[in-house]
Amino acid sequence: MSFKRKEIIDRLKAQIKDKGHVIGVATGAGISAKYAVKGGADLILALNSGRFRQMGLGSIAGLLPFANCNQLVMEFGSREIIPIAKNIPVFFGLCATDPTIDLEKYIEEIHLNGFSGINNYPSVGMIDGQFREAIEEEGLSYDREVEAIRIAHRKNIFSIAFVFDEMQARKMIAAGADVICAHLGVTKGGMLGAKKSLSLEAATKMAKAIFYVCDEMKSEVIKMIYGGPINSPLDLKYMYNNTDTMGYLGGSSFERIPFEIAITQVTREFKATGQIEENDLMNKMMVGITEYYDYIAFVKEYVSRNYMTKISFTDLAIEAHISRTYLSALFKKEVGCTFPEYLNKYRINKSIEIIKSKNISLSDVASLSGYNDYAHFSKAFKKQRGISPREYANNTKEHKHHI
Repeated sequence: MSFKRKEIIDRLKAQIKDKGHVIGVATGAGISAKYAVKGGADLILALNSGRFRQMGLGSIAGLLPFANCNQLVMEFGSREIIPIAKNIPVFFGLCATDPTIDLEKYIEEIHLNGFSGINNYPSVGMIDGQFREAIEEEGLSYDREVEAIRIAHRKNIFSIAFVFDEMQARKMIAAGADVICAHLGVTKGGMLGAKKSLSLEAATKMAKAIFYVCDEMKSEVIKMIYGGPINSPLDLKYMYNNTDTMGYLGGSSFERIPFEIAITQVTREFKATGQIEENDLMNKMMVGITEYYDYIAFVKEYVSRNYMTKISFTDLAIEAHISRTYLSALFKKEVGCTFPEYLNKYRINKSIEIIKSKNISLSDVASLSGYNDYAHFSKAFKKQRGISPREYANNTKEHKHHI
């Protein structure tokens, strides 16, 4: 069953007002959609990359000529996804550059088949270099994707636009996109994830630049992020704290990475059971766990649990069984800033949450955020936010009073 555009807008904005953010899951199979719905997803995207993930391939396969993208999505989306996600809108990943379709008629067909809207995927925005120049010369450009969004808007059909820079954001907003989603690249992480991706800091800057255009042109547009370095709740929390994103769309984060971890570990456990002694079994399980160990995820998780106390980076390196120098270089490369900078930013964001939710003294806020010295806290806060903690607290109280 397709949902009307206004109904989707009202639902998503109500969710943002109530919970703060919305979550969309990009999938390629009914089983993934089923449990995404059970987990509380607000919307589902049927993308061809999702189908390739089910085949054991990386998401990048969705940009290669392995199958007819639109036919593939139409088939599994209408047969598997829509019947499962009865009460949640499902969006069609449309390859708008397909020269064999009439965009106007095909978008109508998409809607008639029960999809609630469209999303421009696969997108030429993910392609660069000589190949991008060649397909642009053939007229297979990003502007075709903009035209698809324009047609959907004219037909009062909801649309989600993947954009890769500010210029594309301007075009998609002008075309009438309901969601502007900053696409941060192929998702990092797991066994099949991208080995090279934006750092968290670089992703933050990219999203901020795109969202600035949104605020300038159409403040009511829904702003979201997708992919890149965001592959865990902690990464997403970082983006929530440092950008104006209203939600997250994910594919590999929900569909591929959890499967990789769970199925690998369970299979190893079944394989080992009955063949070795219990202690040996535990040792083998630990080898399995550490084979694909993510040191940076360990550091971020530790910070999230212990930010209120003194944290020694040297101790973290010892705990992870690697050198401090290597861990420091790895952290800077993947996150985009040094560990002290990340820790300070995390603590200041926590202090803001406390100021907004609790009526306590600022010295107590400092202590609860991990700062034993108020002067240090005040200096760090002003460096990040441009104003003192007291000024921020007063502004927050004044805002609440007006509300």
